[in-house]
Amino acid sequence: MSTRGTRGRGTRGPGRGRRGARAESLASDTIPVVDASETLASPTTDSGTRPYDRTARDDALSQAMLRILERVTSPNTGSRGSVSERLQSNGAEVFKGISRVAPNVAEYWLEATERIMDDLDCTAKQKLKGAISLLREEAYQWWLTVKEGTQLERITWELFKSAFQGKYVGASYVDARRKEFLNLTQGDRSIAEYEVEFLRLSRYARGIVATEYKRCVRFEDGLRDSLQVLIAPQRERDFAALVEKVKIAEDVKRAERQSWEKKRSKTKIDLKPSNSDQRHRKSARADGPVRAEAPIAAVSLQPCADCGKSHYGECWKWIEACLRCG
Repeated sequence: MSTRGTRGRGTRGPGRGRRGARAESLASDTIPVVDASETLASPTTDSGTRPYDRTARDDALSQAMLRILERVTSPNTGSRGSVSERLQSNGAEVFKGISRVAPNVAEYWLEATERIMDDLDCTAKQKLKGAISLLREEAYQWWLTVKEGTQLERITWELFKSAFQGKYVGASYVDARRKEFLNLTQGDRSIAEYEVEFLRLSRYARGIVATEYKRCVRFEDGLRDSLQVLIAPQRERDFAALVEKVKIAEDVKRAERQSWEKKRSKTKIDLKPSNSDQRHRKSARADGPVRAEAPIAAVSLQPCADCGKSHYGECWKWIEACLRCG
């Protein structure tokens, strides 16, 4: 009896161990990262023996799997890498802030970086951290200076953008773009080209085009006269709708101009004399009689009754005008 009992316990014990190993192996294959603290531990008694308690093991396994699944479905896992790595893998570039960097280059870097971070659904704190992680050399030294002189609670993404624009873009650049916007007209541009330039420069004059209606009025004022007279009376308040209407009017005007030019060229061809007509006129001019032009009779002037001379107009002697006789 003792031998059979010993064999039974011996055979069942390793079986349970193999099942536990397979469960742990399956978990490690499906979930890439598992903490050592989350591995299952069987409850032990004071004497060090392991009682056979299936309910406790199932409970522990369920809790461990739940914690692992929560970690995997969390948006910020260690396997996704740092913010800087994620940004650079999506096309973001580092910014060194070398002296005399062109304002439009710095402006483009900030806009492109923020666009990538928006695509990645970064929060404001993540944007700040990500932008700082892309700074190098002179640019990073500049930020350390800004950070040292600013209270910790005031260091935000908006503060970073404002400070960056003040340092690397500059007020003079913004003022120049604002003046360029105020003087912007369609000129020889197409409506599509005019719209692109209008939207690009309007960012520097947000106070002037603060509302949709003001933006529409400003866009209309820059149109060519031939288009403005067609669009302005409608007073469109939706900018996208306004641009679409102007494009249609432009197409109509272009079609009218092409039709007029076609008719004009056709009229010139019809009015041009043919070669046979020209030969007929030349032969008639050579063979026909030569007509003598009627002589123009000479107009004789009668002598003036006051001065006795022949002249046109009023007599200078009568009006007592100076004859410069000396």
